[in-house]
Amino acid sequence: MTEVPATDIGGRVETPMISCDAEASLRSGTYSLLANLLASPPDQGMLDLVTGIDRSSPESAETMLGAAWQMLAAAGERASVSAVDDEYHALFIGLGRGELVPFGSWYVTGFLMEQPLARLRADLARLGFERQEGVREPEDHVAGLCDVMAILNTEGEVAAYELQREFFERHMLPWMPRFFRDLQEAKSASFYRAVGQLGEQFLEVEKEFLRASAPDSASTRQDGLS
Repeated sequence: MTEVPATDIGGRVETPMISCDAEASLRSGTYSLLANLLASPPDQGMLDLVTGIDRSSPESAETMLGAAWQMLAAAGERASVSAVDDEYHALFIGLGRGELVPFGSWYVTGFLMEQPLARLRADLARLGFERQEGVREPEDHVAGLCDVMAILNTEGEVAAYELQREFFERHMLPWMPRFFRDLQEAKSASFYRAVGQLGEQFLEVEKEFLRASAPDSASTRQDGLS
């Protein structure tokens, strides 16, 4: 069984702008970067990694996603560990509750631990994931779902793309774009405004990529999440 990463995922990211040319690695790296930044406040190493995103190519700003990468790199350059730590706590933790509640059930139903979480847990079990010991956050945390998609992202097979598409459309698309828009508009957001911009633009590209790569057919869903 594969353990659900939930929010205990710091330190495993390989960012696409630094290391990879392959499409699968690019997508997986982006999911992992978002997961790391949303799971916990970044340390100096993570901020240095973000700052090191290549901004030298004019073509990199020609798309909305490329512009979002550039915005994130610039935000990392301006940020300090202590300031981003304070920002993270104001956004997601707060005194009792942060400005945003980064859970799928909350966005879909207005409550935590509701039916969307039950459906997610059932699908994670079908996929062979199990919950990590000691993790208190529900599995529908935005960081945990991004990390699951990074793990599901395998190269080449049509069936693998269909599985990713089903998981994405069932558990992420109904609420996560709205979460990233809320993150950009949050009063406490500064560095995380750029994270929200990257998340929103990446999900839009990912939606179109998966729909183009995965056939919408009953035959491929037989072994999937249905």
